[in-house]
Amino acid sequence: MEKGNNHVKWKRIEVFAEFLVFGIVVGVIEDIIAVKVVANAAITWHTVGVIILIAIPFAVLGEFVVDRIDFVSILHRKFGKKEHE
Repeated sequence: MEKGNNHVKWKRIEVFAEFLVFGIVVGVIEDIIAVKVVANAAITWHTVGVIILIAIPFAVLGEFVVDRIDFVSILHRKFGKKEHE
């Protein structure tokens, strides 16, 4: 019984890590594009390092928020059919 519980725990950690890495990568790409378009600044390794340091906390926060909120049930309650319709 304990072995199955550990498997579920590791699977959740694996999914969390995958989405976290994806969030960091997408956040970094998005911020590099924003810096280039808005500031027309040169993209150096220092700039990329600062962008990564900024992207990591937002990716972690995003993962915790997205993991905790059930958006499907919220949307269903807000836009779902009424019982009497």
